[in-house]
Amino acid sequence: MQAKANEINREFGRFDPEKRHLFQIEIPNTMFTPYLYESLGIEIALSNSEIDTVFWNAAAPGMPTEGIRDFLEYVKGKGIRTGVISNISFDPSVVIERINRLLPENTFEFMITSSNYMFRKPNKRIFDLALEKAGLQPGKAWYIGDQYECDVKGALNAGLLPVWYIGAIDLPYTEDKNILTVKTWSELERYMEE
Repeated sequence: MQAKANEINREFGRFDPEKRHLFQIEIPNTMFTPYLYESLGIEIALSNSEIDTVFWNAAAPGMPTEGIRDFLEYVKGKGIRTGVISNISFDPSVVIERINRLLPENTFEFMITSSNYMFRKPNKRIFDLALEKAGLQPGKAWYIGDQYECDVKGALNAGLLPVWYIGAIDLPYTEDKNILTVKTWSELERYMEE
C-alpha cells in the first residue's frame, strides 16, 4: 500500500523536501485515500475522518512542543489574538480535534487547513483568508511557522511579519539574519516583551 502511495505522490511531486513548497494546491485525503485503497481492491468501512484519525494517530501521535502552553497563556494574557494555518491533507475536523485535545486551553479564533481551503502555504491566498477571518491588514499580523519556504516566505509574500520557529523540527537550517528566528517559545516571549 505504501509503495502505491509513494508512486502516486511522486507522480504529483508531493512530499519531495526540495520541491514541496512549490506544490501549492492541496490534495485532501478525502480524495487521495479512497483512490489509494480502492485501486488496491481494499474497502474500509470507516468514514474519511475516521480513516484519517486512525492513520495519523498511528503514524504520528503528536505532542505539544515544549513551552507552547505557557506561550499561548502569555499571548492570551496580553490580549493577542491567535489562529492556525496548516498545510495538511487530513480532514479538517481531525486536525481541529487533535489541536483542541493537545492544547485544550487554546483560544484560536480559527483553524485553517489546506485540506479544507485548497491552497497550501506559501500561496498568498491562504494567508489572505486568515487575514480576512481576523479582520486584519497584513502589516498588523505576525505569522509563526517552522518551515522556511512555506511559512516564512509565504508570510513575507502576504505582507505579514514572519517568525521562524526552529524548535519544533530537527532539520538543518541556514539562518536568515533578516528574519526573526527563535528556538524556543520562551525566547519569542522575551523578544515580544522587549
